[in-house]
Amino acid sequence: MIEMKISDLGEKKLIKRIIANIKSHLRDFNIEGLGDDAAIIDMGREYIVATADLLRQTSHFPEPMTHEQMGWKSVTVNVSDLAAMGAKPLGFLLSMGLPPHMKVEEFDELLKGILKACDHYKIPLIGGDTKEADEIILAGTAIGITLKENVLLKSGSREGDLIGVTGQLGLAAAGMKIILSRTKEVPIADTSRIMDHALKPRARLKESLIIAKSHLVNAATDITDGLVSELNELIKASPKTIGIKLYEDKLPIPQEVEEIAKFIKEDPLELGLYYGEDFELLFTLPPENITPLRAQLDFHIIGEVTTTGTIEIVDKEGRTYTLPVKGYEHLRG
Repeated sequence: MIEMKISDLGEKKLIKRIIANIKSHLRDFNIEGLGDDAAIIDMGREYIVATADLLRQTSHFPEPMTHEQMGWKSVTVNVSDLAAMGAKPLGFLLSMGLPPHMKVEEFDELLKGILKACDHYKIPLIGGDTKEADEIILAGTAIGITLKENVLLKSGSREGDLIGVTGQLGLAAAGMKIILSRTKEVPIADTSRIMDHALKPRARLKESLIIAKSHLVNAATDITDGLVSELNELIKASPKTIGIKLYEDKLPIPQEVEEIAKFIKEDPLELGLYYGEDFELLFTLPPENITPLRAQLDFHIIGEVTTTGTIEIVDKEGRTYTLPVKGYEHLRG
């Protein structure tokens, strides 16, 4: 008998396996949101929102990233999950695995980045733990709160909804491509924007609170594992069979990404569709809600919700084809 390894499942199937096993365990507790961006705890008129994320130096912190940027990112990835739920931050806890040879100055820079991010998102650092490790490991937990009527979930998309995204796509991917290629010869004079997206990402917290309070959106998530992967999460979360149709000419892939993709001989569409850590908010809303939401927030409409059960794209020549579901996933062999 061949023994199955967790790498045969991957992160998403492993999480699904965990959820299947804890549903009965949580029956007597007021916990909801399993499989969403964060768990929600019923507190009467409000939900407490809780999320956790773990970052490892070898997996999440590319070589040019400073210790200050590592600290910043450890806060951002957790706050982004609160943003995906429309929650206002309450507190942040961080447990750190640190190598004993780490310089005190490096630790101070790490802490500086953590506290800068906490100040930026107005989320206090309220606790954590430290242990020895072979590399830097940062395990964060963010806690937030939202009124029940304001909570954003993955599960509310309806046929006919339009698909919105708060910002441009592929910038973090382009930055990471430059970093990993180790080249200093790039086709654009100013790489600051793409490098900033790769090394110091920002959660769309302000935008999420606007969206949540507007009551104009049916479903939402954040883009961490790639646009197509997150769209597939919206499909899977819906109680009804839905699909997605994207329009290539509506995807907000900026010129920098186009030029970097050409330079590294990759398809810019791939960078926009399949690479993660854009940390933009992805949401669906009825067509009649576009104008009132645009009065409060800038965003791009990139497609619509269908009933096909698949993710399709209409290319610039008007041809429609189905997109494979893929994206970054931990624990894949």
